[in-house]
Amino acid sequence: MDAAEFRRRGKEMVDLIADYLENIEQRPVYPDVEPGYLRSLIPEEAPEEPDTYEDVVKDIERVIMPGVTHWHSPYFYAYFPTANSFPAMLADMLSGAIGCIGFSWAASPACTELETVMMDWLGKMLKLPEDFIAGTHGQGGGVIQGTASEATLVALLAARSRAVRMILASDPQRPETGITSKLVAYSSDQAHCSVERAGMIAGVRMKKIPTEQSDKYAVQGETLRRMIQEDKAAGLIPFYFCATLGTTPSCAFDHITELGPICNAEKIWMHIDAAYAGSSFICPEFRPLLNGIEFADSFNFNPHKWLLVNFDCSTMWVRKRSDLIGAFKMDPLYLKHDHQESGLVTDYRHWQIPLGRRFRSLKMWFVFRMYGLKGLQDYIRKHVELAKEFESLVRADQRFEISADVVLGLVCFRLKSPMGYIGNRVLFGRQPILPFLLKGLQRGERDLAEEDQQWQEDPPGTMPAVWSVCAALRCLRPHHRVTSHPRGLATHHTAGRRGHAGAAPLTIHID
Repeated sequence: MDAAEFRRRGKEMVDLIADYLENIEQRPVYPDVEPGYLRSLIPEEAPEEPDTYEDVVKDIERVIMPGVTHWHSPYFYAYFPTANSFPAMLADMLSGAIGCIGFSWAASPACTELETVMMDWLGKMLKLPEDFIAGTHGQGGGVIQGTASEATLVALLAARSRAVRMILASDPQRPETGITSKLVAYSSDQAHCSVERAGMIAGVRMKKIPTEQSDKYAVQGETLRRMIQEDKAAGLIPFYFCATLGTTPSCAFDHITELGPICNAEKIWMHIDAAYAGSSFICPEFRPLLNGIEFADSFNFNPHKWLLVNFDCSTMWVRKRSDLIGAFKMDPLYLKHDHQESGLVTDYRHWQIPLGRRFRSLKMWFVFRMYGLKGLQDYIRKHVELAKEFESLVRADQRFEISADVVLGLVCFRLKSPMGYIGNRVLFGRQPILPFLLKGLQRGERDLAEEDQQWQEDPPGTMPAVWSVCAALRCLRPHHRVTSHPRGLATHHTAGRRGHAGAAPLTIHID
């Protein structure tokens, strides 16, 4: 393919993409295929002679589309939302064309410097403390990670490195293995499973802090303080706490104004995971949800969820960049360059787990310029308004009840069912509507199996109630996507406990 053909094929591909998105609601949102469907549709080996472009494009519909779950369909009801916009897609095209591997400033100065400036732009939209903004006298700055899971792990590894250095500074003879074996980290029992997974990867114990419905599923300061004191008395070394703003099951907000001072006093790294909710903080009316950020060591959210920047773009800020660099810096001769010790440039390879990185800040630059702060705020506000409207529809139906506060775009509701459980096979056509269990009464697997069987038998007045809510969703906004919050499918368990009386909550995310 030469440049002339690329121009022609590129225009054809843009048309294909535009047609796909304009007509996406006509496609079945969930693929009707079985595992392994694709292998029989393509050869066992790569072709020895080149295929034509026309043949490749034909196979998009024949091979690929039958197995695609259409995340941007207005009838997609699963997982977190994923952001997308035409400006972001165009920026990704340019990024792919430039094709730089931006591991250092010298590898592509524009790739590094635009990322630094875009992170400052976004940090100012959020009104982050100056300590987190690179273009100030502070010692921090921002970096684009791939996902919130990655950001959580990076923060945990940096915290572990800092804790070990601090202890060795006061006790140089202490073996490092004797330190790491006693480190203990904390997170809410409502935190995303990636936090626990980060502890597994880092080789440190991760303790879950219990929350209660009466506290709106938020971690309380006194609970954290008590666990820290108990662990210190047992000879352990508390070093890291992951607070969540907008938890996975119910969009709960940990009380970081209480938790932050405790962490600071105990020299515990406080990381804030606001993967979904963080985008809303650009709106002044939602910015108070971030109060307490001044106590944090690191903060992360995903513009690729709710800020029109397509995947992957997970933004992370740190108060002291030296904490990250101290944990990840490797400087072989072949990566060194003339400006790296000047203090004027950033080498992002020291801020992340991988070495290479894409030119992801182009997406932010295009979106921020073409929407403006006001356009992005309007986008967020519209979704919250729609969630509130859907909440009112649920409250008006006596068969349902709201099971958690509706703060942003997440609506948790449940059917008032004597069985107490909706099950994991509730479907609207081929579109899954998925239960997420909040905390409450302990329930046995036998009870759940019996209730699931009852649901499969479709007792009178139950499934029609679910369908009526689905119809309300479609009427609410027929040309926009409605998805369930959060980053997971099927039945969710919290701290080993099942949902309390009434059906398991369904979580619907308006996006």
